[in-house]
Amino acid sequence: MSDWVRYLPLADASLNALATVFLVLGWKAIRQGNKERHKKLMLTALATSAAFLVCYLIYHAQVGSVRFTAEGWPRKVYFFILITHIPLAGIMVVPILMVVRYALKGQLEAHRRLARWTLPVWLYVSVTGVLIYLFLNVWFPPSGGS
Repeated sequence: MSDWVRYLPLADASLNALATVFLVLGWKAIRQGNKERHKKLMLTALATSAAFLVCYLIYHAQVGSVRFTAEGWPRKVYFFILITHIPLAGIMVVPILMVVRYALKGQLEAHRRLARWTLPVWLYVSVTGVLIYLFLNVWFPPSGGS
């Protein structure tokens, strides 16, 4: 593995954490009626999530899958998070792009209707992405280092 590739999981976790912050700030901006700030923050969240996806794909193309080696309750919690995170992450690409498209085309009612459920799921995916990193690399790293 190239030296720089080993840093991609940390980059991914950081990008997920940043996406979470941008999503929350974007939601807060629209709740305050600040449409321009909302737009900038949500597009930044989208770009951050896209950068995550690029890093994630590069890493897993180089490394393949990564085994979680802990046993007991950590394993159960980790796999619960993982089996909810992965399908939701894949499914959310289309609704997120639709929400953005509706907003950019001025179809605000369709945007609001879809964003009401897209935002919480996107947040869940971003937060659980950070948790997966922490489980694999910080809290329960494989014995012998990673």
